[in-house]
Amino acid sequence: MASKAILRYSRVPARKARLVIDMIRGKNVSQAITMLKVTPKKGAKLVLSTLNSAIANASSTGTVDVDNLYVKTITVDEGPTLKRFTPRAQGRATRINKRTSHITVVVDER
Repeated sequence: MASKAILRYSRVPARKARLVIDMIRGKNVSQAITMLKVTPKKGAKLVLSTLNSAIANASSTGTVDVDNLYVKTITVDEGPTLKRFTPRAQGRATRINKRTSHITVVVDER
């Protein structure tokens, strides 16, 4: 039985988070956790917390063996963009886009 966890409005751009999730797609949960712990990216910490939540959701049903879980589906979608402005020369301003993303992790038993 597949279990799902969603992290919404995380403050990491979807493009940067996709670099992290491409590493663990289809891997066993134990391998994925090990890879995420040693990855020095901000998105790795967020994906790790979402993966742990999906594992906890799977184990709460009581019918799933946690050792046999693998990452069935993992996606990152774009969330809303926070638009900010910073002053520039000669009275101008430049827009800064602070992008957010939604991380979805689905784990299932092999």
